[in-house]
Amino acid sequence: MSTSSPAFDPATAPGCPAGRGAVRLSGTSYQQTPTELYRSLRSEHGAVAPVLLDADIPAWLVLGYAELSYVTEHDELFARDSRRWNQWENIPADWPLLPYVGYQPSVLFTEGDEHRRRAGVITEALETVDQFELARDCRHIADQLISAFAGSGRTELMSQYVHALPMRAVVQLCGMPVSGDDTAQLVDDLRVSLDAGEGEDPVAAYGRVGDRLRQLVQERRAAPGPDVASRLVTHPEGLTDEQIVQDLISVIAAAQQPTANWICNTLRLLLTDERFALNVSGGRLSVGEALNEVLWLDTPTQNFIGRWAVRDIQLGGRHIRAGDCLVLGIAAANTDPEIWPESYVGAENAAHLSFSNGEHRCPYPAPLLADVMARTAVETLLERLPDLMLAVEPEALRWRPSVWMRGLSELPVVFSPVSQ
Repeated sequence: MSTSSPAFDPATAPGCPAGRGAVRLSGTSYQQTPTELYRSLRSEHGAVAPVLLDADIPAWLVLGYAELSYVTEHDELFARDSRRWNQWENIPADWPLLPYVGYQPSVLFTEGDEHRRRAGVITEALETVDQFELARDCRHIADQLISAFAGSGRTELMSQYVHALPMRAVVQLCGMPVSGDDTAQLVDDLRVSLDAGEGEDPVAAYGRVGDRLRQLVQERRAAPGPDVASRLVTHPEGLTDEQIVQDLISVIAAAQQPTANWICNTLRLLLTDERFALNVSGGRLSVGEALNEVLWLDTPTQNFIGRWAVRDIQLGGRHIRAGDCLVLGIAAANTDPEIWPESYVGAENAAHLSFSNGEHRCPYPAPLLADVMARTAVETLLERLPDLMLAVEPEALRWRPSVWMRGLSELPVVFSPVSQ
């Protein structure tokens, strides 16, 4: 890893996150009730709080809506190239966050004109996706998945439906087969590399993802098709194979896991909140409101790492040093009491930061395609199984133990069996 910026000593550097009551971004209480931690951090530290990542690596968590918007709008001050980090000397070789922090020739780490060029290629590739065809394909996938358990009267939706639908949809968009051990392994490795559980190796998983997508790029160079990977390969900008591989990883990772959790959190809201109870079955307006409310209150991506300070700067009353890492606290910013007085969140408003902000936000039309997948998944399930209910009390539902993603471990449901 690059050590272009000198490392600083957490024990001696004044203003360093670790020296001012830094909080570890881990633990069951945080994972299950993060809003309480955000409230505590705001009370003690304000809009920018000192935190410790895995292995007690110091960073700053940006909690404020205005502050996060400022960071993401000023790439010249808070850049994406992680080689600026002043902590590389302290990062273990097996650090769990390394796959998504270690520099790669990916659009995620590009800046300026190069970022605009690379993001433009991805945007043009995604713009060719017909949203009506995607909705049709997602409906077909949803019907297949639902038919597999519709006759039983009960199922666990996270494993049988929620993760499977966007997985099949996104790999199909990229030109891979929608089923089979190869595809299932790719998606599981992406999950591990993004958000590893105990005993899992995110670095090795990330390596396997790269190997599979290198194979896909070679296949598409030999025989292009009507898919996103082929459009990246044949684009006149002439990206290298490794650039395409890394950008495909970004596209698939950003589409599959967050969209699955968006579906999950929306279904949870619809099944537990009495505001939706009377109009949930086939109620398109109700589903649309729930999808948007989730992006405010239970956004699929809670936190994102990160940005790196280009120079010493003040932010939220904090002295940020050149090379410091800033974690984007998307969930905290979306619920910032400075923008929602009296704890009211207007779900009809779409100014949330769930797709980030500025030049490094999700490239258009990725949010629209994710909405097609999520909306189709929720509406089809409720239309096919109109009396769908939780199989447990809402309080028994458990969130996945993750600092980064917000989604349930399981979503057990019951319904009247439907014969095929």
